[in-house]
Amino acid sequence: MILDIQPRGPAAWLWMNRPEARNALNDELIAALETALDVLEKDGTTRVLVLAGRGPAFCAGGDLAKMEKAAKMTKVRARREAARFARLLYRLRAYSKPVVARVHGPAFAGGMGLAAACDLVVAAEEAEFALPETRLGLVPAMISPYLVRAMGAGQARRYVLTAERLSGREAQRVGFVHECLPMAELDAAVERLCLRLAQAGPEALARAKKLLLHVEGAPLTPQLAADTAAALAEARASPEAREGIRSFLEKRKPSWQ
Repeated sequence: MILDIQPRGPAAWLWMNRPEARNALNDELIAALETALDVLEKDGTTRVLVLAGRGPAFCAGGDLAKMEKAAKMTKVRARREAARFARLLYRLRAYSKPVVARVHGPAFAGGMGLAAACDLVVAAEEAEFALPETRLGLVPAMISPYLVRAMGAGQARRYVLTAERLSGREAQRVGFVHECLPMAELDAAVERLCLRLAQAGPEALARAKKLLLHVEGAPLTPQLAADTAAALAEARASPEAREGIRSFLEKRKPSWQ
């Protein structure tokens, strides 16, 4: 099973399961992730997704054997192959449910991009992050928009060009990782975060993610002000918001909890 899906409370943990290949991304793994995202989005009991890796690595990036074959493809086919991973990254970022990356070991190249596309990154101190593409004569193309948003343009420029490795603590310092802690505490920290996320209204989380996607990097204009006001008005009129406000006033838990 190349992708092991494990329910844990309100969350579904998606374990990339190619330990012998350090969870390198191939067509089969990308397809399994795409299918899982489609299925779990319709599952009302799954409130949060956790992306994790079996074995010593979170994800070592693209499968080099696949890349060698891609170098011999026509430009049209090579572009089509690359576009599939780009779509997966966007799917993660635009997904209607929160996605948490649980990084315990190396997250290199496309693996670092997977983490960057998630909403939150929780890493063990033993985790390592790196963008070695330039040392292979490549560029971190599809993952670059997510890297810039995750750590800022200045830090992304440094690590894309130098291919330096970042420890879990250093990745947290530059803003790429949200929480970093000893390996023994990693799963408990992820589970706490999932429980906290599940306390929010599922529609509100979907609306918030859509809103953040819209405002990321958007210029401050009267149109943006109007868009954000419209987003609040739409949310405020929803049954979920009415239930949330009513439950707060009545000092009880909302129905989704």
